[in-house]
Amino acid sequence: MKVFVTGANGLLGQHLIRQLVDEGKFVIHATGKGPSRLSYGEKNGVIYHQLDITDHKRTQALVEKVSPHILIHAAALTQPNDCHADKTACWKVNVAATRTLLRAAKKTRSYFIYVSTDFVFDGKDGPYDEGASPNPINDYGQSKLLAEEMVEMSGLHWAIVRTVLLYGGKIPGGRPNFIQWVKDNLSAGKKIKVVDDQFRTPTYVEDLAKGIILVLMKHAKGVFHISGREMCTPYQLAVTVADILQLDSGSIERVTAETFQEPAKRPPKTGFIITKAVKELGYVPVKLEDGLRRVFGV
Repeated sequence: MKVFVTGANGLLGQHLIRQLVDEGKFVIHATGKGPSRLSYGEKNGVIYHQLDITDHKRTQALVEKVSPHILIHAAALTQPNDCHADKTACWKVNVAATRTLLRAAKKTRSYFIYVSTDFVFDGKDGPYDEGASPNPINDYGQSKLLAEEMVEMSGLHWAIVRTVLLYGGKIPGGRPNFIQWVKDNLSAGKKIKVVDDQFRTPTYVEDLAKGIILVLMKHAKGVFHISGREMCTPYQLAVTVADILQLDSGSIERVTAETFQEPAKRPPKTGFIITKAVKELGYVPVKLEDGLRRVFGV
């Protein structure tokens, strides 16, 4: 069975590719912008294609050539401030490229799995289940919601997997995710400011990859919320990282979102209710502290 994965060089992509390889059931075509950074490369049967998904002709041609049974679209421009600063780039990557992939998937009759975000919600009534009404408050969330709507209306067999505040270990060539940023700064003796008035259910990257594979294996259709169970603020998460690594939590200053005055608004309280994923997929996330300990090897 052939699986086509976009965003393979990213945090999720690299862990997802490894888990797909470990399943031993798939021919994996991985794509990313730039050379492969995969630790699981050709020796594990992974076929890597360097691909800019905003190149519509090449993207459509490649999907049609591979003719995958399953297409997992994990590539995105995910930084809200970047999306706010360059709306054109945001729309090219998150919306137009998704439209191209959907058109190609129609021709190959591929099962389409789209990775989305909690930022499709406004954060007024979190945590959210799959039946909650989206209402994004920034360009990133708006672009992801529009892409979701295109997936739902595509006529394909589809699934949308939303997630929240992804964390995991460092990946080659990637920017540090939040917990790595906390570790690096505290280890260097630097003081950091972290917001304590935004609430999330952080997601261990291995759990998200596992959740996507559960969706795939069950050929499930619909929207699924995949995250951790435990609600916390970024400040609380940073303190937990410091405690686990025996670093100075006193160097973490508790602040509010207004402290940074970021150009892109953040929803104050998202987080997910994962009952549907637990019941229908058999999804069971690790506890937050256990996930952090696995990342840091302590």
